[in-house]
Amino acid sequence: MYLLYNHLLPGIDPLSPENILLIGAGLLTGIPAMGSGRCDIAAKSPITGALGDSNIGGFFAPEMRMAGFDHLIIKGKAEKPSYIWIHDGEIEILDASHLWGKDTFETQTIIRSDHGDEEIKSLVIGKAGENLVRFANIRTGMKNSAGRTGMGCVMGSKNLKAIAARGTLDIQFSYPEELLVYCKEMIDMVMKNRYSRAASKWGTLIIYSTTNTTGLIRTRNFQLNQLEQGWDIEPEEMDKYTIGMSGCYGCPVSCRHRYTLKEGAFAPIFAEGPEYTSLGAFGTMVDCKKMETILVANHLVNKLGMDTLEAGGLIAWAMELYEKGIIDEKLTDGLKLEWGNEEVLFDLIEKIADRKGFGNVLADGFNSAIEKIGKESKYYAIEVKGMGNLHSDERPTPSLALGITTSTRGADHLRGRPAIDLYGLPEDFLEEIYGGKMSSDYRSYEGKSRMVWWQELLYAVTDSIGTCKFQTVFLAVHAPKWDEFSKLIYLATGMRYSSSQLMEIGERIYTIERLFNNREGFSRKDDILPERYFEEATPIGLPRVKGIKIDREKFKKLLDDYYKLHGWDNNGVPTENSLQKLGIESEPTHLI
Repeated sequence: MYLLYNHLLPGIDPLSPENILLIGAGLLTGIPAMGSGRCDIAAKSPITGALGDSNIGGFFAPEMRMAGFDHLIIKGKAEKPSYIWIHDGEIEILDASHLWGKDTFETQTIIRSDHGDEEIKSLVIGKAGENLVRFANIRTGMKNSAGRTGMGCVMGSKNLKAIAARGTLDIQFSYPEELLVYCKEMIDMVMKNRYSRAASKWGTLIIYSTTNTTGLIRTRNFQLNQLEQGWDIEPEEMDKYTIGMSGCYGCPVSCRHRYTLKEGAFAPIFAEGPEYTSLGAFGTMVDCKKMETILVANHLVNKLGMDTLEAGGLIAWAMELYEKGIIDEKLTDGLKLEWGNEEVLFDLIEKIADRKGFGNVLADGFNSAIEKIGKESKYYAIEVKGMGNLHSDERPTPSLALGITTSTRGADHLRGRPAIDLYGLPEDFLEEIYGGKMSSDYRSYEGKSRMVWWQELLYAVTDSIGTCKFQTVFLAVHAPKWDEFSKLIYLATGMRYSSSQLMEIGERIYTIERLFNNREGFSRKDDILPERYFEEATPIGLPRVKGIKIDREKFKKLLDDYYKLHGWDNNGVPTENSLQKLGIESEPTHLI
């Protein structure tokens, strides 16, 4: 985030050569624990115009470190399709003309074949990135995606098809023997919690069992908060398709299904997933109730290189507009955007990637599509800052609602989501974790700003060190956090940081993200939920969540308290005093 803030001038076009693409491995990337195969990919977002940033797992980041590099800063634009080849301290820019037009799976295979090395790891884009779909993603392996904020679109704008790495160099650790012993302790700690054990069998699909039963998901875009008769997409349904589980580098959990589809128009399919997000994007939000539909759609977006969540959210929005008569078949090229129509779903996914017909309207994201369709359509768009939300319904959960509102990336479940708020934990236990008083009722507003603030700091540090959020305090209470991070950093690097110092680092990271957005014109006016959260109450679900909407005045107070915790003024701008405390009052110091 520091490099991004310092290397970009304000106001640039995200698709211009002036935008940069940053690839950053984490401080602990490569340790044998906690899913440490992660890196961050950042640029100015082409879908929001705000901070663009996406975290990706798999095996690329450790390979890049073993090839001798921790960070890449990619500037300008290649004259022709190209790819970057990184190997043992060397970087080359090679011709990618033969890769242009290939899907994300083929591209990785061809690069390995070209160099005669099956161990090469690559970050690649598909057709969506080449066609500058603004929510195109970056992919590695069979399943891992830097999905959010359109980083694949930025790669495409630079004629950059892939970044390939192969390394045989060492990653140096300060205390390797002690680190190995402590990593085993971390593996044991992670695998003792119930979420990790469940995820090892069912993946993130396990979340659906609870959220749908309760009534905390979006169905038919935002019309319902529960998928009635949705038993055919319960996690157990994957037994019909799964041939095993796999995981990222350094991961003991292995939360990814490997599955096959041997019948149907798109068969044969051998793929990985789906995540909980795909279950919502191509299941609940579009009212498709077959697991096979979700598995095909999941494979298509991965093959084409497109953000699952954004694609599903836009299609669900379009289906509601069609139902309400705001758009018709003249605009949709004759497509009948009816709920549960899987053929329309598959067709639209491909049309978006190809920028054909109505797909071209959706390919630029919510902000552009609203301008083209008309202001009446905005009310039905479930987005924040121009980026679509997860299929969760946060009306009964003010803490989760605040998290998507204040996220620096736009609507976001991975920037500050206090998921353990849903567990009804004892209040003294919550106070011990978060350092302040709060209600244990997830419907309450009391203390929930502190939850979001604390989780934002934790997730910022988690991304910075290159480990997996699912192996910290996200969905598991007894998981690694500040103290464990502190010891891991010391054993790996020799640097000593206390828990309070790590929290300050998290605050510094998140404040720089906020400064970036402030500089691009974002402020409190953009930290706003879709109007439907305030106007429409949840129609179904368990009694404790039925008939609830966000209280406008209480939510305003929640936002005020949140700003104070960060040390920002009432407009969401960091104060001079806060910047001085964090040592960033003079940033940016080296604009290029």
